[in-house]
Amino acid sequence: MNVLMVTSECAPFIKTGGLADVAGALPGALAPLGIDLRTMLPAYPALMPLVARGTEVASFGDLPGGPGRVVQVEAEGLTLLLLDAPQLFDRRGGPYSHEGGHDWNDNHRRFASLAQAAARISFDGLADWKPDIVHAHDWQAGLTPVYLKQPGVPAPRSVITIHNIAFQGRFAAHEGQQLGLRWDWFTPDGFEYHGDISFLKAGLVYADRINTVSPTYAREILTPRFGMGLEGVLSARQSVLSGILNGIDTDVWNPATDPALARNYDADSLAGKAANRAEICTRLGLDPAHKGPLFCVISRLTEQKGLDALAEAIPHLVANGGQLAVLGSGAPELEAAFRSAAEAHPGKVGCHIGYDEGFSHLLQGGSDAILIPSRFEPCGLTQLYGLRYGTLPVVARTGGLADTVIDGNLAALRAKTATGFLFDDVGVAGVTEALDRAIRTYASTDDWQSMQRAAMSQEVGWDSSARAYADLYKEVLSE
Repeated sequence: MNVLMVTSECAPFIKTGGLADVAGALPGALAPLGIDLRTMLPAYPALMPLVARGTEVASFGDLPGGPGRVVQVEAEGLTLLLLDAPQLFDRRGGPYSHEGGHDWNDNHRRFASLAQAAARISFDGLADWKPDIVHAHDWQAGLTPVYLKQPGVPAPRSVITIHNIAFQGRFAAHEGQQLGLRWDWFTPDGFEYHGDISFLKAGLVYADRINTVSPTYAREILTPRFGMGLEGVLSARQSVLSGILNGIDTDVWNPATDPALARNYDADSLAGKAANRAEICTRLGLDPAHKGPLFCVISRLTEQKGLDALAEAIPHLVANGGQLAVLGSGAPELEAAFRSAAEAHPGKVGCHIGYDEGFSHLLQGGSDAILIPSRFEPCGLTQLYGLRYGTLPVVARTGGLADTVIDGNLAALRAKTATGFLFDDVGVAGVTEALDRAIRTYASTDDWQSMQRAAMSQEVGWDSSARAYADLYKEVLSE
C-alpha cells in the first residue's frame, strides 16, 4: 500500500510541536507493515540543502501561490517530497509566523499550494509510485481532501488527522477565489465557517476518514467544551471519526542509553536517577540535599497547559516538601511568574526560559514526577517520555493524558498497576490536591518505586499505533 502524507512539519527537519514527531516517526513504524509512505512538506530554509541534492519529480506553474516544483530526496530514513516554492517558504522566521510573532499574511496561499500540489501528485502519480491513500495533517493540509474531490476524476481515498482542533486555518471568504476552490461548496455544509473559509473544516467535511490522536480526545471534540466550534461538523461525521494514540521513539527516548543523561539506568536499577537529579540541581541552582520529590515542567508556558494554576500552587508545593524545575517558554506573564517563583524560593524552584532538547532529556531522567495540568491535551508526548523514564506523570484527566496514565489510587497501588496521578479540577485547588497525593506517595519508597517500574513497563512506542493506522487505511480502501 502506498500512502502520501501531507504535513507542514516533520521531525527532525522542522518542528514546533507534536505534529512533527508523529510525521517523523510514522513512516518508519508503518514500513514493516508493508506500507510505503512518502512525506510531502514545504521546503523551508532548513530543508534547502536537501532540495539541492534531490531529484525533481513534478513541476507546477499555477499553484495558488505561484509556481513550484516537487523534489524527492531520501533523508533520515524518510522519503521526502519537498515543495520548492521560494516565494512562499524560503523566508526567515517560523513556518507559520515571522520573527515578530504574527502569522504570515499569505498563509492561505502557502498551505493551499501545499495541498493542491499534493492532490495533483495524487492524481498523476510519480514515475514509479502513486498513492492509494492521502493522509493530511491539521489545517495546513486541510484543503487536500477538497482538491481531491474533482468530479469525474478518480482519486485516492483520504484521511485527515486532527492534532489540535484549536488551530483551524480560518481566512477571509474572498481569498477562496485565489485558491481554486469550488464556490458552490462555500456553504455551511462545505468549507464555509461563519462567513470565512476554514481549512480544517474543509478537511473534516471532505476527507473520507477523520482521525485524531487519542480515543478520549475523539470523544471530547464532539462536545462544545472541546470542539472549538466544530463539534457540530464532527458529530455529523461521527461514524468516520476515530482516535489513535501517538507513540514515541523508544530508541531516542531510552534511559538505558540516552547520551543526554549524567548516568543511564533502567527499571531494574533506578539508582541512576539520583545522579541525573544532582546534575539538574547544579544547572538550576537547586538544593542537592533536598529530600522531597523533584517535580518538573517541560512545556509551552500557556494557560491551555494549566500552568497559570500551577504557578499559583508553587508556594504550596514548596511548603509541603517539593522542588520544581521548569523548562519552557510562552506567555510573557507565565515566564515572569516562574522566574519570580525561582527568586522567591531559592534552592527549591529553578527555571530555564527557552528550550533545550538535551536538558529536556535530563529533566526526564532526574526528576521524580512531571506535571502536566492541561485544560485540554489531544494526546501529549511528555507524559509518555515520563513513563519511559520512570518520572511519574501528574496529569489532568483529559485527552491522551487520560488514555495513557493509570491513577495511583489504592486499588491500583495494591495491584501494582499505577503509573501516575490524575485529577479533574485544573485550578489551584485541583493542582494542590494532586501535588499532595504525589508527595504523600513519594514518602513510601516501596509504593513509589513500584509505580516507577509499572510506568517503565508501559508500551509507549509506535507498534500498536502503527497497526491501528494500517487497519484504518485498509478500512478506508475497502469502502
